[in-house]
Amino acid sequence: MIKNYTRTSNIFQNYRCYTVMDLFWIISFPIAFIIHDAEEIFVQHKWMLTHKEDLIKKFPKAKKIIHHLSSLTTKAFTIAVLEELILLVFATVYIFAKGPFSNELWTALFMAFSVHFLVHMAQGIIIRSYTPGLATSILMLPYVYFGINYICEGINYDKLALLSIIGIMIMIINLKFAHRLAKFFL
Repeated sequence: MIKNYTRTSNIFQNYRCYTVMDLFWIISFPIAFIIHDAEEIFVQHKWMLTHKEDLIKKFPKAKKIIHHLSSLTTKAFTIAVLEELILLVFATVYIFAKGPFSNELWTALFMAFSVHFLVHMAQGIIIRSYTPGLATSILMLPYVYFGINYICEGINYDKLALLSIIGIMIMIINLKFAHRLAKFFL
């Protein structure tokens, strides 16, 4: 993700200075996360309670996860989101500290965040209705598109695919942890 002023083809070489675009992408990522997850925090609990029975009828195999999500209070869901934000802030600070593999970690998380938007859009299509997080997912499509293009300027597609898979795995593991943590605040 981060490039040096010489714009080498490998963005993960040692770098001395951040470009303005580097700073924009590094700093805007946690902000984009906060905006998106604020939408989810504000509507998730009420939306789940309102749609719980319809969702169970349409998706009986998802009954367990539907019950879990509808049991999360706004406070509990916010705790889960804050845990995820802490991970993202750590990755952001880690880039500024120039830690080993910090660019890879940041890129993996950005790609997982991008896939997360696609999941929200797929949910909306499958349910044929608004779902929590859908509005900001659609509004942030240009942000994700340009972010991925920026990343692709300095990384080959094989490495990007690998980092995307790693990011998705991190997201799944962390999501399970965050939701377990949230259960303590029910």
